[in-house]
Amino acid sequence: MDFPSAEAPTLHAVVLAAGASTRFGSPKQLVRIDGRPLLHAVVGRAVEVAGHSVTVVLGAHATQLTPLLRHTPASVVVNREWQEGMASSIRSGMSQVPGAADGVLLVLADQPGVSSEDLRRLAGAWRRQPDSILAAQYSGILGVPAIFPRWAFRDLAELRGDRGAQLLLKRYIDRVARLPMPSAAVDIDTPEDLLAIEPGKEAR
Repeated sequence: MDFPSAEAPTLHAVVLAAGASTRFGSPKQLVRIDGRPLLHAVVGRAVEVAGHSVTVVLGAHATQLTPLLRHTPASVVVNREWQEGMASSIRSGMSQVPGAADGVLLVLADQPGVSSEDLRRLAGAWRRQPDSILAAQYSGILGVPAIFPRWAFRDLAELRGDRGAQLLLKRYIDRVARLPMPSAAVDIDTPEDLLAIEPGKEAR
């Protein structure tokens, strides 16, 4: 597990997992990939990078998903306004960020290909330039996982609607550093997406 040294900028991870999985047809956070529920795996990777400084934002299926996290060091916050969209989950996550945090790592719960090593590379790159936003680059776009430094915290806390961090990546493009991360291009929105990852797999 990677814990930053006392001199290194401190990082708090926020895992965004509040969506209703409408297109998937059931809570995709519960889908097992390599024998492990997706949400549990994603949170475990965030913990490997940020230690105990991890917040998981749940919403639509909070009752079903909370038990998955009982034995992790991550804390859970329930976004009661999840229907508004991604911005409400980011706001919920930001409300839990400790005052000592120098940066916030935003992680999506439906990017199964993003590994602990990917997140470690992102965190390492950010610690070398902690005043920059550090964003993953994949499929010709900039997106999450991404790390936002303290100066961007207020912007994150004031996001509204279904616009996530992408809005800030565009607004502050001249302050964004890029890290190639092809694995982030894979996300799970539909049962077909799951089949593409694990042929023969059936959504449950």
